Amino acid sequence: MTVLLVMAKAPVPGTVKTRLCPPATPEQAARIASAALLDTAEAVQGTTALTPVLACAGRLRAGVAGEALVAAFAGWRVLPQRGAGLGDRLANAHADVATAFPGRAVLQIGMDTPQLSPDLLDAAARRLDDASAVLGAAADGGWWALGLRDPRHATVLRAVPMSTPDTGRRTHAALESRGLTVASLPVLRDADEWPDALAVAAAAPGGRFAREVAAVRATLVSG
Repeated sequence: MTVLLVMAKAPVPGTVKTRLCPPATPEQAARIASAALLDTAEAVQGTTALTPVLACAGRLRAGVAGEALVAAFAGWRVLPQRGAGLGDRLANAHADVATAFPGRAVLQIGMDTPQLSPDLLDAAARRLDDASAVLGAAADGGWWALGLRDPRHATVLRAVPMSTPDTGRRTHAALESRGLTVASLPVLRDADEWPDALAVAAAAPGGRFAREVAAVRATLVSG
């Protein structure tokens, strides 16, 4: 059974979704982040044959809607993120899952794509039946999902510059340099900046994320 690894950060105001400010306030941005994480957890819970694991930076209870987040991730294996940069934290999280679940494939996502559906996640995991790696490109040049039949190969991420317009291309090349066959997943948009948040909310209008984005828009109109 494939492990579905979610990389997340406790939604504490001033530390998450800072690129949404302005127009959002730090508190509103944290609410949007919390909503995105709750929507992501719900999508993962709806999958059919995946073992959920959360690698978290910070304490969920310390963030906005902390009690709701703790309840949403009850029953999950929760691991602390380790490392200084994002590449190190990603590689360490994959290594920790490899230790906790020997021989399991890993599909890793973040908390910036609340438009994900259980069907999309199940389909992404199934791609690992035919490829040694899968990569879901993001519209901004990054990536939203990485699947590895052997998660120890994620060590290549330590040398890949993250959060750049060519992070996706460099990740793909790094995986191929280890002899991996990399299959592509659908391109999605990360909710990093305000135009992205509007687009993602429109793609999933019934979710918590969309409601929090709408709340910010309402304050802009009323102000």
